[in-house]
Parts: sequence; C-alpha cells; structure tokens
Amino acid sequence: MASLVLAIDQGTTSSRAILFRGDISIAAVAQREFPQHFPASGWVEHEPEDIWATTIATCREAVAKANVAAADIAAIGITNQRETTLVWDRATGKAIHRAIVWQDRRTADICARLKADGHERAISARTGLIIDPYFSGTKVAWILDNVPGARARAERGELLFGTVDCYLLWRLTGGAVHATDATNASRTLLFNIHTGDWDDELLRLLNVPRSMLPVVRDSATLFGETVPDLLGGTIAIRGIAGDQQAATIGQACFAPGMMKSTYGTGCFALLNTGTTPVASQNKLLTTIAYQLDGKRTYALEGSIFIAGSAVQWLRDGLGIIKDARESGPLADAADPTQDVYLVPAFVGLGAPYWNPDVRGGLFGLTRGTGPKELARAALESVCYQTSDLWGAMRADWPGAATANTVLRVDGGMTASDWTMQRLADLLDAPVDRPVIQETTALGAAYLAGLNAGVFPEPARFADNWRLERRFEPAMSVETRNRKLRGWSKAVAGVLASDPGA
Repeated sequence: MASLVLAIDQGTTSSRAILFRGDISIAAVAQREFPQHFPASGWVEHEPEDIWATTIATCREAVAKANVAAADIAAIGITNQRETTLVWDRATGKAIHRAIVWQDRRTADICARLKADGHERAISARTGLIIDPYFSGTKVAWILDNVPGARARAERGELLFGTVDCYLLWRLTGGAVHATDATNASRTLLFNIHTGDWDDELLRLLNVPRSMLPVVRDSATLFGETVPDLLGGTIAIRGIAGDQQAATIGQACFAPGMMKSTYGTGCFALLNTGTTPVASQNKLLTTIAYQLDGKRTYALEGSIFIAGSAVQWLRDGLGIIKDARESGPLADAADPTQDVYLVPAFVGLGAPYWNPDVRGGLFGLTRGTGPKELARAALESVCYQTSDLWGAMRADWPGAATANTVLRVDGGMTASDWTMQRLADLLDAPVDRPVIQETTALGAAYLAGLNAGVFPEPARFADNWRLERRFEPAMSVETRNRKLRGWSKAVAGVLASDPGA
C-alpha cells in the first residue's frame, strides 16, 4: 500500500513540495522562488504561470529525489498563500490578469465605500472578517471592473475565480475540478461561515457572479486526481487548507483553547474555539480552522504585519547585524536598565488595532542606546505584539478563564532561544517549539493522509506531536507589568501620530 504523502506548500515568495512518510518523517524537499511584481505603489502581483510552473517543478523534483513513483504516493495535500486571487478562462485555463496577492492594497477605495455605506457590521456577522483589501472579494470585483470585457464574460459564465489552492487543483486535474475547501473560502469576504456556503447578499454587494465560484468541500476529502502525465501517473488530491489553518493542524491544535503562532515575515496566531464561532470585540478575525466530515471547527485569528521583517530591518536598514542569528546574542547583551521600545508599524498595525495608516516609532532612547538595545527592542516588539493578540483572544473567548493555554510556535524566528524565552516571559505562559518545524506542509499532508488512510484520526495524530523545547516564564511580575505598561504607552504614541486621526 502506498504510504507517502506529497504536500504542496505554495507560498508568497516560493513554492515547495515535501514528501512525508507514514511516520511523518520527511523523505524529500524541493523549493523554488518566483518573481514578485509591484506595478504601482501598494500593488503586489504574481504571474499565475510562475505559480504553476514552480509548483509542478518542485513536485517532480521531490519525487525524483526520493526515487519513488506516482504509485508510491497515496495522496496529495495542498496548502497555500491565502486570499491571493486569480480569475481565469473556463475553456482555456488562461488567467485574464496576474494574481492579486493578499498584501495588495489597491481595493482600499472599494472597502472605504462599503464601510461608508454601512455594510461592515453585516459583512462581519456573516464572514467573521473585517472589510479590508486583504481579503479576496474586493480583488475579484476589481479584476471584473478593470479588465476589458471581464464582467460581461463573467456574467456569461466564461470565467472562474479561485484562491491559489483552487487554481492549482484545477490545473492538476486538467480543468476537471473547480473546488476549494472551507478554510480558504472563509477568507474571501464572500462566504458565510455559519451556513457553510457562498452568501448571495455578499455576492450582490460585491457584484460577483455565483457561476464563477468553486464548490466548497471539507478540508480532507477526495477532490480529484492529477492528470497522469504531470507526475508519471494519477495521484489522488485529498487535502486542502489555507497556510495558517494548515499550520494549526500541523501543530495538532485540535482541542478548544489550543493556540499556535507562526513567525515568518509577519506573524499569524490562531486560537481553536471549537464548534462555535466567537465574534470578536477586539478586532480579531473569526475564521474556520478546518472542516472534517461536514463539521466546522472555528478559530480566532490575529495577524501581525511585522515579525521576522523587524530583524531584516536591523540587518538591511540599519546594518547593525550581518545575519539574523546575531540578533538574539546581541539582545541578550543589552543594558537591562534601558527600556527601549520599537513599534514596528512600517506598513501600519495589524490586530488588534487594524490601522494601516500609522507608521513606526522608537521610544525610550538615551545617549547610551546602541545596537544591542535596538536589537532587543526589535525582538521584543514581536513578543509585545503577540501579547496584544493573546490578551485580545482571552478577552473574546469565553473559555479563556478555565484554559491553561500553551502557545505552540513555528517559523523562522522560533530558532532564536532568546526571543522564545522573552515571549514566554511576557505572555506569562509556556511556549512550545516542536521537533518538526515544517508545520504548514505537515498540516496539508495530514489532511490528505487522513483521507487516504495513511494517518490516524486527529486524537491519535496529536500523540505524534513532539516537543523540541518548552520555554517557561521566568520574569518577575513587577518587571513584566512595567515592560507591558511601557509598550502600551509606545503604541499609544504611534496611534496618536496617525495622520488620518
């Protein structure tokens, strides 16, 4: 019986393919970067053919590295950069415009109009989201309104819309399947997370024809089979989830109260809230964590725009380090009597503030402030922002009072022991770093392998999660409170400088 699972991890800057064995060890990895396009200020695009070409190339490379055949692979799982939007011709498969990336801000005016017309409360109630260019719905509307003839073609049923997972599924199956999963659908601003279906009122508001939309399925199900000539034989595609939800699954956060935080360029934290969606009062997002056997599990999500990129700023902007790994030891040597705060609002502030217009600030500088203190401020800024999300989630979620939440972490920044210890100190909670850091790909593989019978049910899969190191809080209450008060004052100072306020 085939016991390998191929995970496609299609990200914002690269595509990866990872072959997992039945014991979740890794048999082979392949990765390829692709170009980013910035045609105007605030616009970010990808060439759809680059997404496809790098995806299929990495799949073939991983299969070749492992020296296996299609018959040895039980299933394929797909995880993807969420919210990135594609529209293509139903007959030819050719995209009518470059993919508009989740980071793109071109639809700010559409969002402003929706807010001005009083639609935000109704949209949030249905979708769990806020009105923001981040999400797919306004991107689809923009393509239909700005590509000549697109709206008329869409009305005639000639065009299809999908997020990256949907586009890859369509290409992998030779155009036979137009489908997505509930996690990706929940990020479009067009999907009702309570009914589990596309919402006709939302489609009317954004003027998106229902005929463009994919079928929404469970996260683990038989989506279709690959065209034989792509990978040397047919392989069943049995799992799909957006990247942050896939990481939540890969971290085995299957019980209410379990929380994961992924630290890459930015940071995305998800708290499992169980089968009941929790409406946030603190500008968090309510999203679908996964859907299995028709049963939806929900999460509260908070997004931080600047995490690892704060360390990149130390390296590329200030030139005080040459390698990201230098930041932890430098921070550890900082003067403990100085409280220097960096609020890294380089592109605005994410949750729980959601203010795209503010810009960053440094506070508490003295004549003695130097590279060490700036390095500490940059790393601490990620911890403080996570603390903001932590506090908002605990305030929103009724189960917080009885939950002894442990934060499971993954992503590049988690390699810094200093940062993870400071995170535990400021959260006053344990921080767990797993043995397997490829949690996003593992989540996609697990969904596919679950449906294929390679991997066990969630409870038994959770038993396979392995701790590499736990960081326990060691900071005094007085020090923690003093530092958090200082952070709150620094954020208030940045928000007060908002030019639009």
